[in-house]
Amino acid sequence: QVQLVESGGGSVQLGGSLRLSCTVTPSTLNLHLYALGWFRPAPGKEREGVSCINSYGGGVFYSDSVKGRFTVSTDHASNTVTLQMNSLKVEDTAIYYCALVSMSFSHLETQCAATNFQIWGQGTQVTVSS
Repeated sequence: QVQLVESGGGSVQLGGSLRLSCTVTPSTLNLHLYALGWFRPAPGKEREGVSCINSYGGGVFYSDSVKGRFTVSTDHASNTVTLQMNSLKVEDTAIYYCALVSMSFSHLETQCAATNFQIWGQGTQVTVSS
């Protein structure tokens, strides 16, 4: 059974950094076959796509609200997807969820949506204070 476990959340001051990790198990799962994403709740939406990545073949998406501040990457050796968050703002405060789907997307800018992802982690809290 595929499971996602997030870690790295916490509390940080305005302008600080956090690094979220999401480990996919079992370790024998081939991440090359999947797309992964990070999501957070947003007004009027269940969860908004913060960043998505095709694990194989390239393709990365960032929402306008985090572009230039957040960086997503995958490590196939450890079956981990990481979200490096810099220059954090108070409005970045949220529970961040990692998600996975067994396909790659050709148009991440429109397909990085919660409804397109199949398996979800439990979430990790990020709190940014001023």
